[in-house]
Amino acid sequence: MKIKSAEFVMSNSDVTKCPNNAIPEYAFIGRSNVGKSTLINMLTSRKSLAKTSGRPGKTQLINHFIINKNWYLVDLPGYGYARVSKSEKKKFQKFITNYFEQRKQLVSAFVLVDIRHEPQPIDLEFIQYLGEKEIPFSIVFTKADKLKPKAINRNVKAYSNELLKTWEELPQLFVTSSSKAIGKDELLEFIDATNEEINTLRQS
Repeated sequence: MKIKSAEFVMSNSDVTKCPNNAIPEYAFIGRSNVGKSTLINMLTSRKSLAKTSGRPGKTQLINHFIINKNWYLVDLPGYGYARVSKSEKKKFQKFITNYFEQRKQLVSAFVLVDIRHEPQPIDLEFIQYLGEKEIPFSIVFTKADKLKPKAINRNVKAYSNELLKTWEELPQLFVTSSSKAIGKDELLEFIDATNEEINTLRQS
């Protein structure tokens, strides 16, 4: 898939005010400072579509971007560490869960994890939550340029082994680097193929 257009549509904290149409959407979420905004900019070949910041917890709203006029990329607030008050954090968590549990247009979530670290409890808990709610998801490892190939393979295997302790089968796994555009084609091809499946089902 080639991204010809990527436009900001809206930001809000109320899932009922998200775009009211049948366009499929893909949500990107992860721990604060996992590299979500830079990944989104890399995927769309836009330098500042998603706002990047050195300050974790910068994204604090549900952000919709329309891609190629036919699917939405949704940038969600990071979970975990953020320099906000406990009440603000609770508010974020509420509208994130509302989004995942109420948004019928959601096709798949992409859970971003930093490939340099061992499986973190907060990521595993969120992955477990998606499983319990039967929400389709893939895992996207970020910052692969920071490791050598052997370390990448070792860490992906360790993560897979951790997941297989509670999951019968693994979700789709993607290894990415925003600075080197690693994984870009694979992610976009996955979205493209999923959109084609949806169109086929709608026409049948």
